[in-house]
Amino acid sequence: MRLPTARNGGGLGLAAISYVLIDYLRHLSPTWHARLQPALWTVLALIALSRVPFYRHWSAEFRAAIPFVASMIFMLFTLLFEALAVRFVTAVLGLDWHSDTPPLPDTGQWLLLALNEKLPGTIVEILRARIIGLHHYLMLFMMLAFSVLFDSVEAPGLGLGARYMFTMAIGRLLRTITFVSTILPSARPWCASTRYNVPTYPHHWAQKYYVPYASDADAIRQILRQDIAYADTEDYPGDYRPDWGSMSFLIDFLRPNGSEGSTWYSLLKKAEGGCNDLIYSGHMLVSVLTAMAWMEAYGGYSSAVIWLLVFHSAQREIRERHHYSVDCVVAIYVGILIWKMTGFIWPPKNKLRLKRLAKLEKIQGRLVQAAKDSDIDKVNELLREVGLGSQESKSQGPSRAMWLFAGVIIFSAFTVVILAFTWTSGG
Repeated sequence: MRLPTARNGGGLGLAAISYVLIDYLRHLSPTWHARLQPALWTVLALIALSRVPFYRHWSAEFRAAIPFVASMIFMLFTLLFEALAVRFVTAVLGLDWHSDTPPLPDTGQWLLLALNEKLPGTIVEILRARIIGLHHYLMLFMMLAFSVLFDSVEAPGLGLGARYMFTMAIGRLLRTITFVSTILPSARPWCASTRYNVPTYPHHWAQKYYVPYASDADAIRQILRQDIAYADTEDYPGDYRPDWGSMSFLIDFLRPNGSEGSTWYSLLKKAEGGCNDLIYSGHMLVSVLTAMAWMEAYGGYSSAVIWLLVFHSAQREIRERHHYSVDCVVAIYVGILIWKMTGFIWPPKNKLRLKRLAKLEKIQGRLVQAAKDSDIDKVNELLREVGLGSQESKSQGPSRAMWLFAGVIIFSAFTVVILAFTWTSGG
């Protein structure tokens, strides 16, 4: 497949690859990393700010603001639902189950271990290297969205952001529904006991419907015949029940401990991700959506580099046992499919230009006739129909309200960049 040519040269691709390489210096030379990374971000920020007065698509950004905010709100609610589900699937069976249940067999990891024995040592070290992480993909997308200031990406940038957030929210919602449906053991059996403080014994729901039939083949056969839970449950102690007021219904799902804080919100902040397997990989979903956005909006050979980094991330997730192979495989094709399904939110590159060309073709005869008649007013009228009006209308510039909107957008965007860089710098 031939990659689309990048718009306005390869400056954006060069900046993106430079960011990844300079950030990797934290592993090679922390001193140079501390010097070069702030310098790179300062240069990129100043270049972006210098382009703001010349940006001609603020009206399009204004129209895309509401879908962008709605997508962000949808994303936040999805993340809250995911956090609740992550805690539930970890807590419902208790820590003893996580410690005693062996990981599932993973043929993908077997393949990587076999390749370690066959490939040259240098190649294996490259495959093991932590070249790119979650925060890199988020920053690469932010750089892509900011590139509308340079006409490297089809405006509006908020439209691209809305599609990215909405697609990610749909992906994470589907992911949550998937992993909460069937609880799978972690590829890292020690994880839960070192990260969580939930009870060691199972929740009363699991005590009744799972534990008596977990390993006994005759018991499983019997429950299939009767289709009802028939076994007596063991005598386990009761769970700790804090006073959460109107949110007390969450206690049965989260199984809090007295040392984890007095509110459900403080408990979720300490969760730090799941320990049992969460099919499919959220990290891989982010990386695939970033690669899809980059390939569709910008193109060029930098897209191929980003896809190589995506596959590098996938094998590292498997190699380091953060996920099973199935999680990475499913995340790749689900991310691609969901991105393709949300194309109605933000038009792919050149779609607007193709629509203008189609309109121009329709009025071609009238435009030629007006030119022959030297009717300039008629020519301008026809050009305005296809969005190619005279420079007089463009020279009026944006209104004061539009400049205020532009200032709010730029300030908010830089704030999001700083927060994302701070909160996700550890991966």
